[in-house]
Amino acid sequence: MSTTSYIETNRERFLSELFDLLRIPSISADSAYAGDVRKCAETVANFLTKAGADNVVLEETAGYPIVYGEKIIDANLPTVLVYGHYDVQPSVPNEFWNTPPFEPTIINDKIYARGACDDKGQMFMHVKAFETMMQTNQLACNIKFMIEGEEEVGSNNLGTYCKNNKEKLKADVILISDTSMIANDIPSIDVGLRGLSYVEVEVTGPNIDLHSGVYGGAVSNPVNALCQMIAKMHDDNRHITIPGFYDDVLEVSVEDREAMAKIPFSLDEYKKHLNINDVLGESGFSTIERTGIRPTLDVNGIWGGYIGEGAKTVLPSKAYAKISMRLVPNQSSEKITELFSNYFKQIAPAGVTVKVTPHHGGEPVVTPTTSIAYKAASNAMIDTFGKEPIPTRGGGSIPIVALFEKELQTKTVLMGFGLDSDAIHSPNEHYGVFNFFKGIETIPRFFHHFSELSK
Repeated sequence: MSTTSYIETNRERFLSELFDLLRIPSISADSAYAGDVRKCAETVANFLTKAGADNVVLEETAGYPIVYGEKIIDANLPTVLVYGHYDVQPSVPNEFWNTPPFEPTIINDKIYARGACDDKGQMFMHVKAFETMMQTNQLACNIKFMIEGEEEVGSNNLGTYCKNNKEKLKADVILISDTSMIANDIPSIDVGLRGLSYVEVEVTGPNIDLHSGVYGGAVSNPVNALCQMIAKMHDDNRHITIPGFYDDVLEVSVEDREAMAKIPFSLDEYKKHLNINDVLGESGFSTIERTGIRPTLDVNGIWGGYIGEGAKTVLPSKAYAKISMRLVPNQSSEKITELFSNYFKQIAPAGVTVKVTPHHGGEPVVTPTTSIAYKAASNAMIDTFGKEPIPTRGGGSIPIVALFEKELQTKTVLMGFGLDSDAIHSPNEHYGVFNFFKGIETIPRFFHHFSELSK
């Protein structure tokens, strides 16, 4: 039986099993879901075993376990290490979901659920593609799986695991599907990812909440101060004002910018999809460039004072914000975090104190388009999409790509099948049924071409 026939024959079962995964609220950021995160790891391990993997184990860490499995068919064949994650972002605010976030629902050929695209749907494509290759006797390479449960909280324990298991994880390439492509009829492969510096800030004024009538106008209001400080982080050209922030930025060549300009993109459709009347970003760069090759600074959450129903006239004691900075080659997350911390404290107005707490970070990365692995991914997409994929730069961050290069000395191929419109990290996250099965169809072709090109 061909891989295509096997996939079609088992289509409904593949979807049903994915739905089983999506029903598990494996939210790694919230300790209240610790039992569900572990249950999800066990479920992934069970699916890997059923698919035909050997030596499937839950590798314990200081946090959540890493699911490992392998199939070594011939020591002379190349080895592909598949990475993915089974943890998901929190689903809140749940009231903005049109369907329950952990009750997967298909609407207009899209699977709606938290984790549908990021990353359960895309990770599970590899499990089902592996099963397909095993059942049709077409596994062309050795394969290893490393599926973690802490990607959404910074992969804090993955580096230690990689460092302690270099021989076990030895491979010729790492294959990841946790990225997107341009459109269902325009395949693409990410060749660059931005890094990340993520911090939380706390601004403190008086030692307790105060009556805004008695004290307002006489002492500093931490919420007002925080807003003023955040406003100072950009100038009128949306240029980040932190001293030294751009010192290490690797400028993209004119030729590469011209190539990016050829990527199919409609600004009108972009604005229409987001229901906005205009875009905003750093002057001198296009929307595609702003989200791929330029660093950013954004407030991800801000709170303080009374936010309950009705009125309570207080001058709050504290105000908080979570801030993320996306980084580009050759910026260092550690250096940027330090620069931010120093500057944020420096611009604090009189009457408040500032605390900056780093959460997690990751380094930017660029992968080569000349490698055998990239050519194999490109050929695989040509086979299944009928056209050559476009190399693109992703705006998101997958910190472990740089980590793998450092600890395992192994390059990565980012062959994702999601779309930027899939609302990952947002209410109503979804993943196309087309995309799920196109991934399962394409992945075996990657193994075939990688084996052939490696000879």
